[in-house]
Amino acid sequence: MIRNELLHSDLCNLSMFHTVSSLLEVNVTAGQTVTLPCRAPKTIIVVEWSRADLESQHVFVCWDGQVLPEEQHPSFKDRVDLQDRQMKDGDVSVTLKNVTINDAGTYECRVQREDDSVELISIIYLSVAPPGE
Repeated sequence: MIRNELLHSDLCNLSMFHTVSSLLEVNVTAGQTVTLPCRAPKTIIVVEWSRADLESQHVFVCWDGQVLPEEQHPSFKDRVDLQDRQMKDGDVSVTLKNVTINDAGTYECRVQREDDSVELISIIYLSVAPPGE
């Protein structure tokens, strides 16, 4: 319970600071797997991938090396993971499997570092085409 309260506090703090390093559009066909790229400075404590329309739930959250599926929106469960669980060289990109039309939207990648600084690293617009187009 305390961990969830601390996490909630940390995640709330993540949305208060904005430093955008990149804006990107990614195109994919429904049914495919797509990588949403994000590269952040090393010494990352929290990685949060979000989409504004999901409100308080997230696309993906990793806190101190632990993936937190309980923080995920149900539509992303078992479909999203870090591209590199070791986050080598600050790679906090995620892969989204079996993309659907409903996955289209604007995604944000935020990180919190050891010094408690928070950065909005990238904003990605995911465009999803129906199969066969």
